[in-house]
Parts: sequence; structure tokens; C-alpha cells
Amino acid sequence: MIESHSHGAVTELRIARHDRRNALNTAHCRDLHAALDDAVAGGTRVVVLTGEGSAFCSGADLDTVGDAGFLDALYAMLQRVVAVPVPVIAAVQGAAIGAGTQLAIAADLRVAAERAVFGLPTAALGLAVDPWTVRRLALLAGGGPARRMLLACERLDHAEALAHGLVDRTGSPEDALAWAAEIAALAPLTLAYNKLAANRLLEDQRDPETLDAVGDAFAACWASEDLVEGRRAREEKRAPNFVGK
Repeated sequence: MIESHSHGAVTELRIARHDRRNALNTAHCRDLHAALDDAVAGGTRVVVLTGEGSAFCSGADLDTVGDAGFLDALYAMLQRVVAVPVPVIAAVQGAAIGAGTQLAIAADLRVAAERAVFGLPTAALGLAVDPWTVRRLALLAGGGPARRMLLACERLDHAEALAHGLVDRTGSPEDALAWAAEIAALAPLTLAYNKLAANRLLEDQRDPETLDAVGDAFAACWASEDLVEGRRAREEKRAPNFVGK
């Protein structure tokens, strides 16, 4: 079950499967994908992903990981987290193993409690993660930690993850929601452009489609009503009221 909770301009999406430590099966992946789409369609400015109880997400449900459609549902959901035009924060309050680490690195930012731990023990199970996961993990945590996680099945605890840049802030899901509320007050079109550029240009800055998409988003920021509002608010010495246009 995926619970959706509205906090003003912020939407919290919570994996609520405490009995299985929030392990993901095919239905959960599809439900999370749909909940994310619903949140964006409803006008949310920021999404916070978290899990119920002591674990963020313990990985794929190994009882159903071999089911037809599971991998398609998992990777479609992960890519949707990357693609939505709003910031996504992973609030990692506990273990993020396997698909849990994948979900955390798909997010734009990560707030983690001191008991958080990250791991990709695929080699211990005879499984594999896709090339996007390998590349994304290396970009966020660095090549050395990524290799240790992938080749030696080592886990990164909170301190290591914070030191290597995999974790952005230390805190609870409540701290993540407070940060999200701050981000939600920023200019939506600029945030969408910054997210798109950071993701797409690191993937392949020479791809014509990437350059066109990033260029269009850049131009939209400079032609926006929010730009006018930002300048006016500065002149009037008040907080801006951005509307995403």
C-alpha cells in the first residue's frame, strides 16, 4: 500500500508495508508510480518519499521478484521519479537495501537518519541492477564506494554515505518535510529546469534531444511570470509568490 499525505504544497508518499519492511512487489511499484503522477497532476511542488516503521525500503520482495512484469514496473517507477518536474526528496529513516537504495538514488535529494544504511547485495543473490543504477550510484557516492557496494556487497552506513555525498542532510522524515516546505516556496519553473539539466546533462550532454529539452526549459524560465514576480518581490523587499508560469 502507498499512502499519500498532503502537507500544503508538499506531498508525502509513504510505503506502508511494515510487515515486510516495505519491500516492493509489482503492485507496489505500479501504485507508487501512479501516486507520484497523481501528486504532480494535483499541483504538488515537492514530493517526499519515505517508508513506514523502521525501514525505508528493504528491497524487492524476493517472493515476487521473478514475476512477469516486476522489472518493467520497478524501472518505470524509478525513471518516473527522475523525470517528474518537481524535486523529490527521499527521507531514509532506516535500511535502504537493493531496490530501496535504487529508490533513494532516483530521488533528487536524500535526508537520512543516523540508523540509515544503503546496500546493493545483488552479487549475493545472483541478481543484477541496470546500467542506470550503476552510473547514478557512482555519480552520487563516487566510484570507489559504488564499486565496494557492487563488487563486495558492502553497505554504506549513515556516516559513510554522508561523507561521500550520497546523503545530503541528516534528519528524520519530519526534517525532510520541513526542508521540502522551504523548497516548495522557490520558483517551480527554475526548479524544473535545474532538475532536468542536472539529470540530463550528466547522462549525455551531447545528445540533441537532451540539449533541446534543457534549452526549452531554460528559455521558459527567462520568459516566465515568476521571473517578473521575483524581481518585483526583491524591489518590494518581500517574499515572492511563485505560481509556476
